[in-house]
Amino acid sequence: MYSIIVKTKLKPGKTDEFLAAMLPNAEASVRDEPGCHTFDVLQDRTDPELFWLYEIYQDEAALADHKLTPHYKASRAVVTDLIAEQSVIKADVLSVNPTR
Repeated sequence: MYSIIVKTKLKPGKTDEFLAAMLPNAEASVRDEPGCHTFDVLQDRTDPELFWLYEIYQDEAALADHKLTPHYKASRAVVTDLIAEQSVIKADVLSVNPTR
């Protein structure tokens, strides 16, 4: 499996707009995409404008398919202008919690 961890620092005051677009995208990704196993949205406790997206896909092709979905495109159209900084870690998944 394949994972990305996306670190997203928002512009000041954009948290509500970001979550209004990102949470439905995360939910639809897991619900509607067979190749998306996990899409967690985490908010930093010390900096409420810092978010981490933890996503697990079957493989890199499933991530590429994710970027073609209507829910991804709708989310990206909103969140792009809200982001101050963003970086991505790409990783191979060696183990997951089997009860999840």
